[in-house]
Amino acid sequence: MSETFTGKVWVLGDDIDTDIIIPTEYLALKTVQDMAPYAFSPLRPELASQIKPGDIIVAGKNFGCGSSREQAPEIIKALGIRCVIARSFARIFFRNSINNGLLLIENPTLRDHVKEGDTIEVTTGEKIVLNGQEFPIASLPQNLMDIINAGGLVKAMRRLNGLED
Repeated sequence: MSETFTGKVWVLGDDIDTDIIIPTEYLALKTVQDMAPYAFSPLRPELASQIKPGDIIVAGKNFGCGSSREQAPEIIKALGIRCVIARSFARIFFRNSINNGLLLIENPTLRDHVKEGDTIEVTTGEKIVLNGQEFPIASLPQNLMDIINAGGLVKAMRRLNGLED
């Protein structure tokens, strides 16, 4: 089942690694909420404070490369980012994101057309609409969407096993 939502776009480049998403020195903070203000600080120190719930990141290729730290997708989600759309994602980051309930969408051309501050409409598993132009997107398998929609793997398994709080 598809879902449609809109969001303001923040544009990032290629090879945004997990050290840019959350630098190592902030991993010692107690919670993801404590770490979130430092997200993307090596690249754009002001970005975390400007992101609003429902915003969308559009990036180039190889988003999430680097170490496999689970805090990276957790912090993006904690900032209120609705989804990340990129040309491609690092394999481990992709799975960590699914396991933490962060929607990732691959699209090879959107990054070439979007400008920071644009508003886009996303219909999961179908398309992205930018200024009337449609960009088709593939659907994720239903089992992965179930994990994302539950808020992550642990919550999905709790729901599946009748243990949801």
